Parts: sequence; structure tokens; C-alpha cells
Amino acid sequence: MATKKAGSTGKNTTKTKVVSAPSKPTTTSTKVTTVQAVAAEQPKATSRFDGNRTYVASALIAEFIGTFLLTVAFIGTKGDPLYLGFVLAGIVLIVGTISGAHINPAITVGTWVTRKISGLRALGYIIAQVLGAVLALVALTAFIGAAPAPDAQSAMMGGQSAAPELFKVAALTDSSHWYVLFAELIGATIFAFAVASARKEKLDRVAKAFTIGFGLLIAGVFTTIVAGYASANGVFNPAIALSVGAIDWGKIDWFAIAAYLVAPLLGGIIGFALRDVLSVGEKNV
Repeated sequence: MATKKAGSTGKNTTKTKVVSAPSKPTTTSTKVTTVQAVAAEQPKATSRFDGNRTYVASALIAEFIGTFLLTVAFIGTKGDPLYLGFVLAGIVLIVGTISGAHINPAITVGTWVTRKISGLRALGYIIAQVLGAVLALVALTAFIGAAPAPDAQSAMMGGQSAAPELFKVAALTDSSHWYVLFAELIGATIFAFAVASARKEKLDRVAKAFTIGFGLLIAGVFTTIVAGYASANGVFNPAIALSVGAIDWGKIDWFAIAAYLVAPLLGGIIGFALRDVLSVGEKNV
């Protein structure tokens, strides 16, 4: 009997050694060390280029560059919708991931009213867009000023008889006011609706860019045709309208302001709001 007790006691001693192995303190120490090491590896946001300020500044610069390029294309092609559609698709691919590529105050106001961006950011976007469009006009004016004047000999031989001029929209008349206003309103609505639809596309950047570009193409064709019946031009971009002489600040025409500035902004709001309303049944398709 004494022998069995001794054997039993030996077994219990062995089990006690396995259970009482000091594994917990070692594991806890490893975790703490690992967390401290990861925290030490992460760089602190001490650079002046880090944080939300840099993101906003980058977005504003992107809007400035994009509007500059689109304005140059608009003036150079005299507002041809086909060229502008492909140009805008390229601009969206270039700066779309930085700012969303609004490139139009009508789009910015539409996104702001439908609560997709903040009011402060919307204001910054619009200022950047207007500055980009104005700088495009200044740059093209400088290049036009450097062009050589045509001589009399080339004019007699059927060459260019007049100095090159920048494209400007036709002045509104009393009979074309309403036509242009509704053309701008509907054109901006179509374009804003296309942009709002493209924002739903989150997987394919190329598809998103061409949706916006072709949206501009469709809206531009409609606006050009309708405004053309009244011997006028369609723009549906308030920033570009300021650069192509749509508003004569020497003699302020309030109807021109309503047609080229107010109507596109209203169209942008309607286009985004309409897309939000129609997206309710989108999942059922």
C-alpha cells in the first residue's frame, strides 16, 4: 500500500509541473513589445504635407487644372460637344481621384445641395474653377497676341486676311433670351444627371470617366442645337461662360446672367436630385 501511494504522488507531481508552466507572463510581454514596436514604426504626422489640409489643397489645385484644360478645349474647338466629351473623359481620368473632377460650378452646387460635399469645400471648388477658366482666357489671349499679323500679299493670294481671334459666344437678343435660358437649364440637368450616375460607379474608373464625357457630349449636342435655332451658343458651365464673353460686364444684362449663370446652377441641382430620387428603385433592376 505504501508503494502505491508513492507512485500516485509521483504522478500528481508531474501534472503540477505541466500546469504551472509560466506561459502567460511570456505571452503578455510579447504582445506589449509587439504593440510598442508597431507604434514606433508608424510615422508621426508632423510634415506640413500631411493631414486634411493637404487633401483639400490638392483637390482645389486639381479643380483649377481641370477647368483650365476644359476651358482651353472649349475655346479652341468653339464649344464642339464631340471634342469636349473626349477631353472631359481624359480630364476625369487625370484628376478624378484627387477632387472628383467637378470642373463645373453647376456640378459642385448640385453635389453640395444634395449633401455630398460640405459648403466650405464647394465654395473652394467654385473659386478654383473660376480662376482656372480665367487663367485659360489670359493664357490664350497671350498666345493670340504673339501671332504674326497677316500681310497684304497673303491676303491677295487668298490666305488668312484677318488676325486670329478667340472664340466668344454670340450676344443674346431679345428674341433668344428664353431659348438660351431653357437650353442651359436642360443641358446642365442632363449633364448633372450623367455625373450623378457616374458617381454610383465605384469599380471601373474608365467607365466612370466615359459616362461623364458622354454625358457632356449628349448635353452639348442638345444645347448646341436648341441654342443654335436662336443664333446663340450653349455653355452650361458658369466658369467657362465668364471666359467666352457670355456676360458683358460693361453693360450688365440680367437675363444673360440668369441664362448663363443661374440656369446651369439650377440644372445641376435638378440633375443630382433627380438621380437620387430614381436611385430608390435601382436595386430592383
